[in-house]
Amino acid sequence: MTAPVIAFDQVYKVYGKGDTEVRALDGVSFAIQPGEFVAVMGPSGSGKSTTMNILGCLDTPTAGHYFFKGADVGSLSRDQRALLRRHFLGFVFQGFNLLGRTTALENLEVPLIYRRLDKTTRRRMALEALEVVGLKGREDHTPGELSGGQQQRVAIARAIVTQPSLLLADEPTGNLDSARSHEIMELLTRLNKERGLTVVLVTHEEDIAAYAYRRIEFRDGKIVRETDTRRAA
Repeated sequence: MTAPVIAFDQVYKVYGKGDTEVRALDGVSFAIQPGEFVAVMGPSGSGKSTTMNILGCLDTPTAGHYFFKGADVGSLSRDQRALLRRHFLGFVFQGFNLLGRTTALENLEVPLIYRRLDKTTRRRMALEALEVVGLKGREDHTPGELSGGQQQRVAIARAIVTQPSLLLADEPTGNLDSARSHEIMELLTRLNKERGLTVVLVTHEEDIAAYAYRRIEFRDGKIVRETDTRRAA
């Protein structure tokens, strides 16, 4: 069996001590295989956001182990975790998080600059990513000149331009209307199917979670249900 891209082994995340102690994660274990599309769900305070922060190397467990491609992330230094984020992870957020005064193309070039790629290579890769998300011809538009759905497409292009192993999408449709939300989810589904991109999606919306093939539901820091939602072809 193929080794998982990510795995939690009895992960705890505890804030505070004594009477103020909060167990954001309380002994969580799961694994996600390459090419899976997984929705993480749960009410506010359930542990799903803490899980995403740990997956994204923005936080570390209090106890237990987080493995990325077999490597124990907890044993890595801060700089090593930053390199893991830079080279293997792509992020999509609810608020787009684009640089407002720069063009779509320039927004995509930013993560490539951190990889120290030359200008010609950066431009080629950025143009290719914009075409993948259906924004060919919009490379010179700033975020203010794009609709919300188009801005999120730019954000997805920025997330995939580095060809990550894992895409983490945190409420990616939260600022969009219903029609644009489903367009974005169809795009993520296509990237998953055609590129084999592993996608982990946080959402509280049932219709958005329905795009995933598997669902992990959190409550009070624990996984309460895992469901395989893959439909027969």
